[in-house]
Amino acid sequence: MIDEEGLAAWLRLTLIPGIGGESQRKLLAAFGLPEAIFAAGRLAARGIVSDRADLLFDFDPSEAVDRSLAWASQTDQHILTLADSSYPQSLLEIPDPPSVLYVRGNPAMLQKRGLAIVGSRNATPQGLQTAENFARTLAARGLSIISGLALGIDAAAHRGALAADGETIAVIGTGADRIYPARNKDLALAIAERGTIVSEFPLGTPAIAANFPRRNRIISGLSRGVLVVEAAPDSGSLITARLAAEQGREVFAIPGSIHSPVARGCHKLIRQGAKLVETALDILEELGGSWEPADAPEPALSTSENPLLRILGHDPCSLDDLVERTGLTADQLLTELLTLEFAGIVSTMPGNRYQRLT
Repeated sequence: MIDEEGLAAWLRLTLIPGIGGESQRKLLAAFGLPEAIFAAGRLAARGIVSDRADLLFDFDPSEAVDRSLAWASQTDQHILTLADSSYPQSLLEIPDPPSVLYVRGNPAMLQKRGLAIVGSRNATPQGLQTAENFARTLAARGLSIISGLALGIDAAAHRGALAADGETIAVIGTGADRIYPARNKDLALAIAERGTIVSEFPLGTPAIAANFPRRNRIISGLSRGVLVVEAAPDSGSLITARLAAEQGREVFAIPGSIHSPVARGCHKLIRQGAKLVETALDILEELGGSWEPADAPEPALSTSENPLLRILGHDPCSLDDLVERTGLTADQLLTELLTLEFAGIVSTMPGNRYQRLT
C-alpha cells in the first residue's frame, strides 16, 4: 500500500474541481507521481494542461483530503491509486482508468475479473427472476458478479450472487460513503460486508445523473463480459454494453418477447452482434476456462412441464384469456395460479394478468 503522504498527494490531485481524469492522466504521464507534479510548479504544469494548471496551486482541498484519509483509516475502507499494487489490473487496460478508487469491503475481489449483469431499472418480474437465477448460478461456478446497485436488474444480480455465497462487486455513481438508491440500503450493507463497493467519485458526492454513465466504463472494465437481461433501446445498459465491446469484453444479451419494450434493447444488441444467451452454460462456454460445479440450479428461460404454464406462454395473459384457452373455470384457474405463485413460478401483474417467471 502507498504511504499516507503519497496518498495525500494523489487525493490533492483528484479533489481539485476542474482537474478531471484527462488532465490528471496528462500530468501523470509528464511528471510521474503527484508529488512530482506539485514540485514541478505552476509554469511547468501550464505546459501540460494550460490555464487549468492554476487550479492546482490556487485551490486548497486539504479539508477534503483529511476527510478522505480519515475515512480510509477505518476497517474495510480503502483508497487505491494507479500506483498501488492492489489497483485492479483489468482497469489498467481501459483508456481512461480512474486515478483513485474508493473501496468498501474486500479490495482483493477487484483483481478477479467477473461477469457484469445489467439491465432495466423497471424490469419485469420475469426479468428480475432471470437476473437473480443467472447471477446465483454463475457466482456458484466461481464468477464474481459485477453490477451498479441500481433498482431492478442490478439489485437482482447482486442478490443472486449473495444467495449463492458468491462474490459480488457494486460499482456506484456516488461517493462510497453514500447509498443510492436508499431502497437498496440493506443490500448495500450486505455487499460491503461480503463483497465490494467501489466508486471513483469523492466522498460525499451525491447522485448526479451525469456520473452514472461514467461509472459504466468501470463496470465493464472490471468484467470479462457484460450480460444484458432487459433493456429499453435507450437504456444506460446499452452504454455499458458498448463500452464493453470497445474494451474488448464479451457482450451477451437475453432475448425476450417482441411485445415487451424492455426486450427491444437486448434485441438491438443481438442484431449488432451480441451473443444470444438462454442459459448460464452459454456464458461459461463462451468465456472458456475451468469452472467449479454449481450448487445452484441452472437457470433456463423455460424449464417447467406444467401444462398450464405451456398454455400461459411467456407473455402476460389475462384470466379471461386463460379461461378461453383452457376451458377451465375462473375459480379452478385461480386455485392453480395461486399455487404456482407461491412456488415462485408465476407472478400476478396489474390488470388481472399473469406472467411466467421461468
